[in-house]
Amino acid sequence: MLNDIVIVLAEDDLGHASLIKRNLIRSGIENDILHFEDGEKVLEYFFEKKSMESYYKGIPHILFLDLNLPKVKGIDILEKIKSEEDTKDIPVIVITTSSNEEEIEICNKYGCSNYIIKPTDYEKFVEIIKSLANLIKFMEIPD
Repeated sequence: MLNDIVIVLAEDDLGHASLIKRNLIRSGIENDILHFEDGEKVLEYFFEKKSMESYYKGIPHILFLDLNLPKVKGIDILEKIKSEEDTKDIPVIVITTSSNEEEIEICNKYGCSNYIIKPTDYEKFVEIIKSLANLIKFMEIPD
């Protein structure tokens, strides 16, 4: 596993989630990829002690976060993760269809590592995921 980083994918669109996972794997990523379809499950993973998939404390994580999630919105997840001592250092890469300047500003204010607008062109989307895979291969994330 590269750098022992757990990848958490918060994406409600199953097509997008599949595309992201498939292209990370094709790019040589062998890390654990945990996929959650709603914001509530993401928060449970990181913060609920009773969660079936409890947070791997001491293992670095990276979060790929869609903003338009059911139950709890991505911006609220970002704010919560960046405001808690145990999770504030987790890199959060927002991957969303929204190009809303206000949302971009809020995400930057809360501390997202990067804000990526999902392209509608399939090949461009694949290239972005391959670039993210290359980034993960060389990341050093604190425990």
